[in-house]
Amino acid sequence: MTASQDSSPAVSRRVVVTAAGGVGLAAALTACGGGEAADPVATKPAGTPGGGGAGTELAKVADIPEGGGKVVGDVVITQPTAGDFKAFSSKCTHQGCLVKDVTDNLIHCPCHDSRFDASDGSVRSGPATAPLPPASITVEGGLIRLA
Repeated sequence: MTASQDSSPAVSRRVVVTAAGGVGLAAALTACGGGEAADPVATKPAGTPGGGGAGTELAKVADIPEGGGKVVGDVVITQPTAGDFKAFSSKCTHQGCLVKDVTDNLIHCPCHDSRFDASDGSVRSGPATAPLPPASITVEGGLIRLA
């Protein structure tokens, strides 16, 4: 059979490159948290930071700097002003990555650089569009616990 008699369709270089790019994009989105993650509270034994439910000790008051905060498992604890402690889910509302740190009253997600207000969890810059859900805590005796 000669080349002119071959009846199989020719695949252009553009089709191959486009298909390969789509596979790469799908892999990148999955790596950025496109899938459902396990709930960290449900998978941690009682008594471990960020797990176990109500009454679980998360941090000491002294561990949370004013204007900053600390990520403890599935919770990020902040102290926007002296003596005012707040807590939010540590799971970014953009694609589920865990937020990393709190500096200058901003909670930072390292995956796509979303930033949230440390006093109310609202979005200060995206790509996230929804605020971090609040978490219930109690502060007494120098300790911060899940409520």
